[in-house]
Amino acid sequence: MSKIVLYWHPMSSATPVACALAELGVPHERVKVDITTGEQRRPDFLALNPNGKVPTLTVDGAPMFEALAIELWLGHTFGVKSGLWPAGGTPEHLQAMSWSTWSYVTYGAQVFRLQAAKDMGTPDDAHGTAAHKAIDELLTVLDGHLSQKPWLLGEAYTLADLIVASVIGYSVYLGAPVAGHPTTLAWLQKVQARPSMQIDA
Repeated sequence: MSKIVLYWHPMSSATPVACALAELGVPHERVKVDITTGEQRRPDFLALNPNGKVPTLTVDGAPMFEALAIELWLGHTFGVKSGLWPAGGTPEHLQAMSWSTWSYVTYGAQVFRLQAAKDMGTPDDAHGTAAHKAIDELLTVLDGHLSQKPWLLGEAYTLADLIVASVIGYSVYLGAPVAGHPTTLAWLQKVQARPSMQIDA
């Protein structure tokens, strides 16, 4: 098996990757990068990830970065065999790719706006209010989808649930109105209760 190393920091965007590795049971080494002291800007780390951020994953020394890219690679590489990721060419695979990207790109763009408003201390200004409204509308979309099935792709939990729930869960911390969408909230709580989600320490 390939040697896999995850460069991470607790309570960061690397957390979903650590959780995915745990869910899949993939043997790996974890290297903590202290982003509070600037270790992510050291030349040796920038050689792996020129963005100077976590997560970074190396596979037999070859690096990759961006949480979504890593999570999708893990799904394709390890999840199909274990039933945690749909095989390519299936309708479920198309949905997994769509919802995973939706969470990081479509939903994530509004989360970024909400984060920016919070960082500036103006969560109730026009930008923060617009982001809150857009997030509420997107949560209505997700709520409608989840009302038709217990998990994102159907009857079984998959890595797609972990990926999307990680973004939704972070948005709760920023004040996203997830509590106003009971189906999504119940689903989120089910995902967060899984043992693989308890490892961020």
